[in-house]
Amino acid sequence: MTPRPQPLIVGLGGTLRTNSSTERALRHCLSAVEQRGGRTALFCGDDIDLPMYNPHEPARTDKATALVAALRDADAVVVGSPGYHGGVSGLVKNALDYIEDLRGDARVYLDNTPWGCISCAYGWQAAVGTLGQLRVIGHALRAWPTPLGVAINSADQIWGEAGELVDDAISGQLDMLAMQLVAGAARAA
Repeated sequence: MTPRPQPLIVGLGGTLRTNSSTERALRHCLSAVEQRGGRTALFCGDDIDLPMYNPHEPARTDKATALVAALRDADAVVVGSPGYHGGVSGLVKNALDYIEDLRGDARVYLDNTPWGCISCAYGWQAAVGTLGQLRVIGHALRAWPTPLGVAINSADQIWGEAGELVDDAISGQLDMLAMQLVAGAARAA
């Protein structure tokens, strides 16, 4: 019997600022996925600095093609967005719009795919509001949002001077999210 391949969990999000809080949280989560035997691919910052999605223009940049190919192969997806003005950033939303290219696939959009959500904002209101929006987007894409979503208040001291995660509660939540993504991917397979 052929062994089942390790699940591929695709991370998408962040900001154009290298090593942003959102990017660090995504990296932490994906590292925890790898510790649980998953394979990962991360698209953040410059990787998702894409032309505005246009469904009537079939030409895609190399970066957009790579993102869509990874999402097509994903066994689970984790999305991280900063909370800008109480909502998902334009950068992240535009990258997510490229999932429309999966509408004609055998697995339409991300049907039956685990969908993890991470939001980071300078204050709880925007962090929680953005998290809710990410969950709604997952539902619209036919994905299954994980039971746990992680809202991070960047006003709190969660990162050390070297950029390491120093908040045990947030670390535990990101680790639990990774576990739910890997377990959900295994069940969906």
